[in-house]
Formats: sequence, structure tokens, C-alpha cells
Amino acid sequence: MNASFDDQKHSNPDQDSPRSVRFSSTGKVSISGPLCPTPLRDYPHIILGHGGGGRLSSELIEHIFVPAFGNDALRTLADASVFPVHRGRLAMSTDSFVVRPLFFPGGNIGDLAVNGTINDLAMSGAVPHVLSVAFILEEGLAITELIAIVGSMAEAARRANVSIITGDTKVVDRGHGDGCYINTTGIGIVADGVDIAPSRAEPGDAIIVSGTVGDHGMAVMSVREGLEFESPIVSDTAALYPLVALILDATDDLHVLRDPTRGGLATTLNEIAVASSVGMMLDETAIPVSPTVASACELLGFDPFLVANEGKLVCIVPGPEAGTVVRQLRSHPLGAQAAVIGHCVADHPRTVVARTAIGASRVIAVPIGEQLPRIC
Repeated sequence: MNASFDDQKHSNPDQDSPRSVRFSSTGKVSISGPLCPTPLRDYPHIILGHGGGGRLSSELIEHIFVPAFGNDALRTLADASVFPVHRGRLAMSTDSFVVRPLFFPGGNIGDLAVNGTINDLAMSGAVPHVLSVAFILEEGLAITELIAIVGSMAEAARRANVSIITGDTKVVDRGHGDGCYINTTGIGIVADGVDIAPSRAEPGDAIIVSGTVGDHGMAVMSVREGLEFESPIVSDTAALYPLVALILDATDDLHVLRDPTRGGLATTLNEIAVASSVGMMLDETAIPVSPTVASACELLGFDPFLVANEGKLVCIVPGPEAGTVVRQLRSHPLGAQAAVIGHCVADHPRTVVARTAIGASRVIAVPIGEQLPRIC
């Protein structure tokens, strides 16, 4: 979810092809060039992959949206755009939600929409303030379902101390709307001295994730596939500003915040690496994944690092401050499983590498399209 075209960030064309990675005897990483030709992606029509947060999405932004609308606020391609106003700064973000099914374990399209836009504002360090909401409803949607969706939105906004102050409703013909689509736009207030951006990561910084990854995507997928597990998979949808406030209390030098939604942790880290021109070295065993989500991903052939999250954040801070930040995050229920998962490095700039459990290594690449369409 993103003010700059719905979580579709700009990616680096240098990463369009697979690369190999090797460790020397001294532990230094060596990245080779492409192993195969760049895949042909000259599509004359929009396909689902263009909406998935991967390289196809980035091509739309780079070649169509940014040239048409380009300005300094837009070009940051952050979760929210921060801009000056009289006596301060505001952040603004907009997002559209087309999740299928409308209801899933742990939430529905309504609270997902509210929490998602609140989180995009929070990732800029803004205190979320007000939202607008627009509904596109399909003829035939049950009024009881709409009441449940709207009620969950109201409750999510109340919990986050945010007001929904304006909106719009449109209805489309039966068979043309998939029940309900929602667009939310939010405005937040950015305090003086807060400077958070995807381009601020530096070598030596610690990479922190606030909890287990892949929960939301696999919760939705379990409903689609009719899967049942001994421990149910529940979406992690939640408003994350309380965690952001804890991080800002813990450090005066917070560099980057992102919520790894579509495209998951892997896409988010690659986008930051490209924006900051740093390399990243991860410890794959340190990345928290619940056993049930890991089993579901293995069963369905998904990489949990590429699966969407809706209640987790990635935080990048100077290495010496990582311990303090993790302790602060773990003091809150939403951050109880926070962990340092790696560091930014000067080697292999713009490339994310992970050491595996068996001591090997792999490049964590950005997918071309998306594993799970219509996930948020």
C-alpha cells in the first residue's frame, strides 16, 4: 500500500535477471552478472502481474505514471508523500483494496483498508489523523455484508484514533465489481525532526522486522484453497503507529520504515536496497515465520518472504541502536516477536543476499509479477 501508486515501487533494471552469489574463504560476497537473458515483458495489455508489486508494476510506474505526473513528492516513491504546509508538514497516502474473498480469518476488506492506509502514513513517521473512503459496490452485494464491512472500518478507525471525514459510493452492474472495492486516502501530521525515507539506509545499519512474515497472505490463501490446519492461520492486519511511536522514542536516528505488503519482505528489502544503493546481508534463520505459515507455504509452493503482510513493519536503524529498538518493539503485543534479521553492507550494492540454515547463500530477488493476486 502506497501513496505512490498502491505499493508499486520503482525497481532497478540491473536486477531484472537472476544472479549467482558466492562467499570467499574470508566471507566476502561475490555477485556475478545475469545467468540468463532478461525475460521478455513487452505486454500490450494489462495483466494481473502489473498489480502485484513486482517488476511489472515498477515498469508501469517508471514508464507511464512517473513521467506523466512526476514531481519531487512523487519521485520518492515512499509509502506516503510528505509535503510542507503552513507551519509544518503533512503526509498523504492513498490505496485501493480489491481483496478476494471479502472476509478472511482475522479480518475483512474493511478493516484491511483502514489499517493499510494508516500504516502507509505511519511509515513516514506521521501521526495518522483523518481518512476518506470510497466504495465501488457491485449490484447484488448483500446489505448484511456491507454493514459488517463498514462496521469493521469504523471500529478500526476508532482504535487508531482516526476519523473518516468524507467519502463516495458508486454501484456497478452485476458481474462487474466482485462485490466490493474500497479506496482509502489518509492524511497525517509529521513532527519536526522526523526524516524517514527509503533512500536513508547506510552500510552498518541493522535491519529489523517486527514479527512473523507471511501471515496475511496465507490466511487469505487458506480460505481460497479451502485449507485447514491444526493451528489456524489468521491475518495480521493491524494499525502499526503504536510501534512507530515506540521506535521514535527509542532513537533519534530512524532511517527507514516500510510495511512489507504485496511482494512481501523480499520485495520491500529490494526496494530499499535500490533506493539507498546499499547491499543487504540477511540471516535467513533469524527471519520469524510461524510453523503453520511455513507448512502452508511449503504445501502450496510459495516463498514466505514473498507473501503479503498487513501488520508488520521493517525498520532500519544504525547498528548500535538495534538492541534498544528491538526491546522497545517487544514491549508491545504487535512487536512481541521483533528480531534483527540482517545488516546493510557496502558490498554487492542494490542486492539482497541471505545466508541459509545450511550455511549456503542465495540472492533474494524481486518477483516479476506476484505469487498471490487480489490479496489486498
